[in-house]
Amino acid sequence: MAISNLTMFLLSIFMASCLTASADFYRDAEISWGDGRGKILEGGRALSLSLDQYSGSGFQSRNEYLLGRFDIQLKLVPGNSAGTVTTFFLSSQGAGHDEIDFEFLGNSSGEPYTVHTNVYAQGKGDKEQQFRLWFDPTLAFHTYSIVWNSQRIIFLVDNIPLRVFNNNEAIGTPYPKSQAMRVYCSLWNADDWATQGGRVKTDWTKAPFVATYRNFNIVSSKPGDSVNNNQAWQTQALDAKGRNRLRWVQQKFMIYNYCSDTKRFPQGLPAECKSSRF
Repeated sequence: MAISNLTMFLLSIFMASCLTASADFYRDAEISWGDGRGKILEGGRALSLSLDQYSGSGFQSRNEYLLGRFDIQLKLVPGNSAGTVTTFFLSSQGAGHDEIDFEFLGNSSGEPYTVHTNVYAQGKGDKEQQFRLWFDPTLAFHTYSIVWNSQRIIFLVDNIPLRVFNNNEAIGTPYPKSQAMRVYCSLWNADDWATQGGRVKTDWTKAPFVATYRNFNIVSSKPGDSVNNNQAWQTQALDAKGRNRLRWVQQKFMIYNYCSDTKRFPQGLPAECKSSRF
């Protein structure tokens, strides 16, 4: 019995060392804009955002986080979603902010979404990679994840790695690791650039456009804590299977990589582009 009580005591300390949020939008998020267009559903288990010709909508996490794993399930706007952008991202505030982005750029009916990813550190972005998905993201919920630790950022879709951004501070590339960030999600109109470079505009006869989120799950150290509780995300990297999956995604579904855009960087590609992608 004494061993059992000790085990329970140690477990309670371990659990208290992390912030964990699981599928309760009432508790863990707040609708931050949209004048009623964001709605918490199913007793806090889901949240919908809508967009019409007057406004989009968005929500944010109640807490800030410094490193962690961030998962959310999302069902994107169906049908003709051209001009719309649905987001799931982390961001700090102020000049020199850090940011880690998932943005889903809508398209005309029957055309695939573009998944746009980017990383900002100390206010500097320009690290874009874009992908198509190997499924229709409007038919069912899929899980989108950001693993953010001191060594790397991993973008995952249904636990399949889409992208890895390594900490390359040793070669002069800024890396986000010192500013706490909130989770933000939004649905908004960006038909000046989102779909085919702005050539295809939002069809407001299809409004309101609706995206639905659920299973909001966060495991993170509290800002200011040392990272010492042996959670998998703290050292997560790709094993051989993960590397093979990443190659498959990038060979078959990547449509833009800043590290291949020599026209954009005539003076030479960024230093991190020469390092291993894993």
